[in-house]
Amino acid sequence: MNQTIKPAAAAWPTGFQVKPRVETVPQALIEAYRSVPSCHAGDVIGRHSGSRGLTPYHRDLSAVMVGPAITVRIRPGDNLMIHLAMMMAEPGDIIVIDGGGDLSTAVIGGLMRTTALARRIGGFVLDGALRDVAEWAEGGICAYAMGNTLRGPSKDGPGEVNVPVSCAGMSVLPGDLILGDGDGVICIPAAQAQELLPLCRAHAQKEKQIAAANATGTLDRARFDALLRAKGCPV
Repeated sequence: MNQTIKPAAAAWPTGFQVKPRVETVPQALIEAYRSVPSCHAGDVIGRHSGSRGLTPYHRDLSAVMVGPAITVRIRPGDNLMIHLAMMMAEPGDIIVIDGGGDLSTAVIGGLMRTTALARRIGGFVLDGALRDVAEWAEGGICAYAMGNTLRGPSKDGPGEVNVPVSCAGMSVLPGDLILGDGDGVICIPAAQAQELLPLCRAHAQKEKQIAAANATGTLDRARFDALLRAKGCPV
């Protein structure tokens, strides 16, 4: 049976902060987003959202990662609080790690991967480095990171769990919906997940119609003429 740890109510030492897991997105809605490409979600949100600089170390571009965020902020090169976040996680949760972009030391590796698989964690998004690249490439769990190195971490802290973080160009709150695929990772704010889903589906239908017209060689002249006229260009 998958057991989880709940943070103690007592005060944590200076530099440590651990808050309870946040559950705000219904499971049915999470599953509905499994068929939404990250690009479509990004277009609907505003086109300039989503991750920057991440590599999918699981190597499977067909893999889809969807789940609520457990956020972690660490001291670069230290993974104590990542281990705690993994013990707090429920199946399907995505561990989102603010590692400050540090690539000098790996903070997740092959042994943590085996733990995550056993606990059915949904994946990792890491603003930092991992190691044991060949093991992550076996798949079974998604892992996005900024880089890799063989250098291993300390386990001293400090750090924080379930606080607002910045990860790979994204602002992520605990419980936000994380969607990842071959194009990258995007954070869908939990408060907007319900209303954005039909917009994503409408966008998919629109793109399907455009692709069908493109396949015939038809030019969408009216659309682009209107865009150019709006900018004052002669057409």
